[in-house]
Amino acid sequence: MFRDRQEAGQKLGVELEKLRLRQPIILALPRGGVPVAAEVAQALKAPLDLIIVRKVGAPGNPELAVAAIVDGDPPDVVLNREIIEA
Repeated sequence: MFRDRQEAGQKLGVELEKLRLRQPIILALPRGGVPVAAEVAQALKAPLDLIIVRKVGAPGNPELAVAAIVDGDPPDVVLNREIIEA
């Protein structure tokens, strides 16, 4: 296990450096993914950007994702067909 997300990102960065990726771009999901991604971006000397996503919860069970809306122009909607059909 890792002490925290920062340590996890540092260790992931070390492993990813071994791949010698050409011009990587690191994408992070706020909030929990940012500390990990920031360390990876630093290790790889790569730009860091955020993906803004909003979960659409099921009626009566907001923790169950029915869909997600991804910020963009236009926004992208990703449906969880299995949950919708159920």
